[in-house]
Amino acid sequence: MNIRTGTKRTRILIAAGAAVLLVGGIAGAAVAVSGDDDETERPIPAADLERASEAALAETGGGTVTDTEVDDEESKYEVEVTLEDGTEVDVQLDEDFQVVSTETDGPEDDADDD
Repeated sequence: MNIRTGTKRTRILIAAGAAVLLVGGIAGAAVAVSGDDDETERPIPAADLERASEAALAETGGGTVTDTEVDDEESKYEVEVTLEDGTEVDVQLDEDFQVVSTETDGPEDDADDD
């Protein structure tokens, strides 16, 4: 092996190593920027929506299901129910559609946000 071949081979290896580090760095930065917390809300799949809605409406005593989410930070399912007076109730359900908790956000709470 002559010096030129060794130098050329060394340059190629260094360039390849730098490319791997660069790609790895970009991928790592993308993960760091996006984080592991997926903030995208996913609605409850159709197969589970009816059971989740029924459980939430039973808990609130009626109303209209206005939003749903699966795998949120508090429970397996979250169902938002809007009552006739405009009050919103978030009903948290476990994987068996049992109520874990409820949180009410009424019109008076909206006034506090201003």
